[in-house]
Amino acid sequence: MAALCRHFGVSRDCGYLWWRRFVAEGTRGLVERSSVPHGARAMRERWWSRLRRLRQAQPLAGPEKLHWTLQRQYPSGPWPSARTIGRWLSGVGLCGLRVRRARRGPEVLVPPFTVAASANRVWTIDFKGTFATGDGTKITALTVRDLATRYVLLVRQVPHSTAEGVRPVLQRLFRRCGLPEVIRVDNGPPFGGQGARGWTVLSAWWIQLGIQVEYSRPACPQDNAAHEQMHRVLKAATARPPAWCARAQQRRFDRWRHHYNHARPHAALGQRVPAELYCKSSRRLPPRLAPWTYPKFWSRVLVNANGHTNWHRRKRWLGRAFVGHCLGFKPVGQDHHQVFFGPHLIGTLHDRDHGGLRPVQTRRLPPKPNAGGGCAPSLHPPQI
Repeated sequence: MAALCRHFGVSRDCGYLWWRRFVAEGTRGLVERSSVPHGARAMRERWWSRLRRLRQAQPLAGPEKLHWTLQRQYPSGPWPSARTIGRWLSGVGLCGLRVRRARRGPEVLVPPFTVAASANRVWTIDFKGTFATGDGTKITALTVRDLATRYVLLVRQVPHSTAEGVRPVLQRLFRRCGLPEVIRVDNGPPFGGQGARGWTVLSAWWIQLGIQVEYSRPACPQDNAAHEQMHRVLKAATARPPAWCARAQQRRFDRWRHHYNHARPHAALGQRVPAELYCKSSRRLPPRLAPWTYPKFWSRVLVNANGHTNWHRRKRWLGRAFVGHCLGFKPVGQDHHQVFFGPHLIGTLHDRDHGGLRPVQTRRLPPKPNAGGGCAPSLHPPQI
């Protein structure tokens, strides 16, 4: 018996228990049995029918209130605990799980908005508001503009305003014009989200390409005022009234972009046209994406398709922006880790937390004062 127990990796007490069951009941005694204690089974048989009727009478009451009501209606006891009541109700779908919100993470200072001093330094990206053509087709146009030279790089219809609809269009644009140093966008999807640093799948891809992402302040369209003014001109010239079909509308966009870049002077450029200043594309070509590398003493964790990972025998939320990416966990305490996406800190993870990642809180620094004592302007004359 000792040799057999060592071979199968069980204790001798367990081996003798199975042998006695086999002698008494045959092969039926070897069927896996429930490990629930008999007292717990008796408790459920006694209280479950009463609890179910009470739940139907009070569908909005939680486990704590049901526990209190059972004590008042049946003073004899003993009663199941509130935690046991919640587990019973969750097992049959009568009680939903409480959503645990992640706590606030550390604060990270973000530099002020980048000054667009040269071409391909800052690109601004946004969607032109959706409108319908004459045949009822909804048009969602993605617009990309170089901030320094006012050169409109792209006005293209996309099937839908998601990362899957935008990324192929931007891939072709990056191959044609190169990569900018900074991309400035608003906080709406697919550019911004509710995760760590406000990043989404699309902005995480930009980070991997080596592009800095700058978000405008919430409810402050003046942070991207030049792009919004371009949208006003675009709408007046191409969408009032709109074309009959989507192909005709795209031809209008292409003609307008050529006129805007080559025939329309701008007062901010000294009455010059953008094509005179935006004379060449960026030399930064899209690199070949490779997984991030981390120091040897860090833990490496892969984020699954739902934005979760299993860490210390518990499911932890990290964010949908990092699906399929490998994150680095830097130990900074006994039960405390800093979570990095490449070189970027995105939050902290504590073993005692159930809500997952504590995302960092970003705070943008004010612009630096210039030599004259005021603040540096948001735009400088382009230096090409």
